[in-house]
Amino acid sequence: MPQNDIDLIKEYRQSKDLATLGLLYKNYMPLVYGVCLKYLQNRDDARDAVMDIYEKLKDELLKYDIPNEFKPWLYVVVKNHCLMKLRKDSSISRNFEKYLHESVESEYVLHPIDTDSDENVLKVLADCIEKLKDQQRLCVTMFYYDKMCYRQISDYLDISEKKVKSDLQNGKRNLKICIEQNCESEG
Repeated sequence: MPQNDIDLIKEYRQSKDLATLGLLYKNYMPLVYGVCLKYLQNRDDARDAVMDIYEKLKDELLKYDIPNEFKPWLYVVVKNHCLMKLRKDSSISRNFEKYLHESVESEYVLHPIDTDSDENVLKVLADCIEKLKDQQRLCVTMFYYDKMCYRQISDYLDISEKKVKSDLQNGKRNLKICIEQNCESEG
């Protein structure tokens, strides 16, 4: 029986056996719950999100190429899920928009998100983040949402700071292009 994350993912992708997915997810449930609690700040919502994310993983693991490190990828999935839930929850949408605006570099207008907090643009941003290459998505998410510096991202992903900077620049450029294309197609 497969023991490590990558083996469990491969086994699940081949068999689509939910017991295999359960083995993989069981190891990360405390992490997932902790991240959900951090963002949602409500135990019931965090517990619901843990189950929602499990359901989401059933499809996501079949759709996307998972990097060799499952934990950082899962963390991004969890965090994006929580941020989308916050955005949808009208009672705390103001806090989400404030958090999102604080997460981007204030001295530069990098994306339409900096000047327009329209709900459609927030959805487009989340969709475009999901379309980034894995390492770009991780770097952008860790830098803007987690407020990690280049060194912290470099250490966490075990890549050079120069590579972090390159992935951030390329990720921002790709996000801008994706957002502009989506906004033009809607307009």
